[in-house]
Amino acid sequence: MATAAEWVEGARPRTLPAAVAPVLVGTGAAAQLDAASPARALLAAGVALALQVGVNYANDYSDGIRGTDLDRVGPLRLTGSGAARPGQVKAAAFAAFGVGALLGLALVALSGQWWLLAVGALSIAAAWYYTGGRRPYGYRGLGEVGVFVFFGLVAVLGTTYTQAGRVSWPAALGAVGVGLLACALLMVNNIRDIPTDVLSSKRTLAVRLGDHRARRVYAAMLAGAILAGLACALAAPWSVIVLLLAIPAGLLAGTVLLGARGVLLKPVLAGTGLLELGYGVLLGLGLSL
Repeated sequence: MATAAEWVEGARPRTLPAAVAPVLVGTGAAAQLDAASPARALLAAGVALALQVGVNYANDYSDGIRGTDLDRVGPLRLTGSGAARPGQVKAAAFAAFGVGALLGLALVALSGQWWLLAVGALSIAAAWYYTGGRRPYGYRGLGEVGVFVFFGLVAVLGTTYTQAGRVSWPAALGAVGVGLLACALLMVNNIRDIPTDVLSSKRTLAVRLGDHRARRVYAAMLAGAILAGLACALAAPWSVIVLLLAIPAGLLAGTVLLGARGVLLKPVLAGTGLLELGYGVLLGLGLSL
């Protein structure tokens, strides 16, 4: 029986700050349109956090029953380690999805945009089928596509739309930036796992690209996010403050490009999550000012 501390670790709390970033950027973009709503922003944050926890438990369950997590560096895997029964982890995943769905329903009711329920259902399906189902798209190198779309574009633009009733091009640029950082978070995680993923036939994008090219793509994602944030300064001059992230982004990219692997990538993974959170704070503030 898993302890409470093990369930918390299984939720991968280091990934949770990144879930808030799109809400911060989306709310900043809504503020630029003079339509920010703290209540709706909080609901959007709740949805994002619930879905992040849900996808983390879902990945734990699906990878665990496939045997992908039998020998892996990183956070505790509840299923793979035997700390919890697979059914319990699956139930935890769907409980988190249920919380996200309820919060999303409240957000949709406040905004009056009922068609967004379909977007929410697609988001939950994408979270589950990343590693779940018979043909998980995460095993075919499409994980970054799903992350970019749902944890970048949908999360940022959905946050803006539920508050302002429309989106703007700075919101779209911010969505691209957040999406790239979310992809970078997944990429560095998968770079760390290349050796075990190859053995278990999990063909992530990092596996398909190979170690060397995957590291360069990670660095390019960080650079692209900073550039997207800077481009927002054309409409909101204070957005230039995202340049404050250039040094930490450079340090993270340098560590990866210099060949850090295994446990040495754990702080890079945590740092990338914090970088995405910092991006959300600074760009959200820049847009709102």
